[in-house]
Amino acid sequence: MAPIALGTDSPVDHIEQLKVAVRHPNRNVFPDGLKTSGQHPPLYNKLYPYSSFPKSISGPTVWKPEDYSDNPERWVHQFSADEISEISQVADNFMSSKELLTGITKENFPLPNLAPSLQAMRREMLDGKGFILYKGFPVQQWGNHKSAVAYMGLGAYIGYPVSQNGRGHILGHVKDLGDDSTQIDKVRIYRTNARQFFHADDCDVVGLLCIAKSEFGGESDVSSIHHVWNILQAERPDVAELLTQPIWYVDRKGEVSAGEDPYIRTSVFYLETPDPADPGREQRVYCKWDPYFVKSLTRFSDRGIIPPLSAAQAEAAQVLEETCQRVRLHMAFDVGNIQFVSNSHTLHARTAYRDFGPDSGKPRRHLMRLWLSVPEDEAAGGSPSGTQTRRNGAGSKLMTRRPWLGWMLIKTSHIQGQNM
Repeated sequence: MAPIALGTDSPVDHIEQLKVAVRHPNRNVFPDGLKTSGQHPPLYNKLYPYSSFPKSISGPTVWKPEDYSDNPERWVHQFSADEISEISQVADNFMSSKELLTGITKENFPLPNLAPSLQAMRREMLDGKGFILYKGFPVQQWGNHKSAVAYMGLGAYIGYPVSQNGRGHILGHVKDLGDDSTQIDKVRIYRTNARQFFHADDCDVVGLLCIAKSEFGGESDVSSIHHVWNILQAERPDVAELLTQPIWYVDRKGEVSAGEDPYIRTSVFYLETPDPADPGREQRVYCKWDPYFVKSLTRFSDRGIIPPLSAAQAEAAQVLEETCQRVRLHMAFDVGNIQFVSNSHTLHARTAYRDFGPDSGKPRRHLMRLWLSVPEDEAAGGSPSGTQTRRNGAGSKLMTRRPWLGWMLIKTSHIQGQNM
């Protein structure tokens, strides 16, 4: 996206400028995608006190596991032969064009027959239940490179890919690389086989494509954070209030720009700021949480640099995890499955897993991961998901309605393991 210099125009003018930039991105400026500089402090003057939060949330983002556990047709889509044929042909055409993989867009990856279904899925992702499981992606037939092209082509119908770490990886590979999962101040847990507790990633939608599965484990759980909020309000309003306070320190695990602190102070639940173009529009509740990024900060709290977790905070973290466990939808993950999950109104988790032994002749568990950002003017059905706040090298700013994002940097990106 081309940077925009914002002057003294009104907030509505800012949003209109942003819409123009989204519709007409200058790919000569960032020909190889977008890279963010990791987690940043929230805009503290945009945070709301607990008293401003709703006591109860209703609507399609609030769901219970029994709504879907016995009704797979509501959240599982089996690709048809015609759909796979269309995706395959477009992927072949894209590969023959020699375009960069990070340059895939809806325009150069046209899926006219599948597009209406993908648009409906996108609306569900942003304003509905917030997850879907696709089945039948022929990864073994296509191989890793074509599978990656086809997968990113589908992702382009949801949003823009953004980097997943400080190295600028746009297409991540989730594998057990043998990293020590106890060294949580240095290690990202997706590089291990350890359990991942309920969390949200730093993007609007995360996608996972299964290339190879483990011997056992590695399955997914998803919970409606709005259902969790309603439970907390009914059973533990003290916990709900504590989670809205900006007293939570979050580890940046070395992914920082020069002169920045190695951690941020933030809250877990946020209330979206009003839409200047539509002040009467609902302000959605968001949750940004990853316990591994909170528990890894003892190297600073032990030295008195930041306060340690209080007993009340430790309990609140446990209550949040247990509540998500109570209302989780469990889904197995098989080869050729694609899972897309919203990070705005769901939290997701992964069970621990074990790979097949080296003598089995079977590959290690391998998922391809996408992080997707959704521009505000493209959000389906008036979704409150705004664009990520960004700053270019000259310091120009874009506005956002999601205060937790703080300021991010745009740089060129690359693909982790592009020569697959």
